[in-house]
Amino acid sequence: MKITFLGTGTSQGVPVIACPCEVCNSTDEKDKRLRCSIHIEHKGKSFVIDSGPDFRQQMIRAGIKTLDGLIFTHDHKDHIAGMDDIRAYNYVLKKKIEVYASALVQAGMIREFPYVFAEEKYPGIPEINLHLIENMPFTVEGLTFTPIEAKHYKLPVFGYRIGDFTYLTDANFISEEEKQKIRGSEVFVINALRHEPHVSHYNLAQALQLIEEVKPKTAYLTHISHQLGKHEEVNKILPPNVFCAYDGLELFF
Repeated sequence: MKITFLGTGTSQGVPVIACPCEVCNSTDEKDKRLRCSIHIEHKGKSFVIDSGPDFRQQMIRAGIKTLDGLIFTHDHKDHIAGMDDIRAYNYVLKKKIEVYASALVQAGMIREFPYVFAEEKYPGIPEINLHLIENMPFTVEGLTFTPIEAKHYKLPVFGYRIGDFTYLTDANFISEEEKQKIRGSEVFVINALRHEPHVSHYNLAQALQLIEEVKPKTAYLTHISHQLGKHEEVNKILPPNVFCAYDGLELFF
């Protein structure tokens, strides 16, 4: 199994106009962060978790030519807005795309993309097979995803464990019961928005505390705002088994 980080950044804390901060103006490519998403390749099959506004750019940049499943964590715009761009995969692959989402996320998708779900469909719109997921394992093309329920302020969100890899973004609370699903992971990916507390995301200290609790062999930080700092500088203050993820990072299992 190959994991590629398509995006490790966030809209949080980024001004609409050009930002003068040292992170946004860094020449280090690891400080160039698109919105949060990962690609999973397993036995010739291709899966993506979350399709934010940068989805098209991310897929082109990574050279991903097939898509067998699109799995969502929650329905915030920075995680679902790019779903419209699966139409290119419909056209090239000559098939509908399998989409997996909770009831809450499905309701958000229907609000966001009513034309996809209309009874009379306009030609060329995204074509999907929508699958309902709940807080229990499900299998897509032979690969098992175990949902991990967390809270993003008051919003329920799903992270996922796939084998020895666990991915949890956009969260700031996880119950003891759900933490048990993370324990024993070889790699744990968790959001760490910034140094200061935030209403709906783990900050760096909270993310490190959670990592210490569940004790993965290695952990990566994602959903990073420019307020956390530059990649190289943040890595220097992290524990030996914790690293900042970056766009294009690849992991193999």
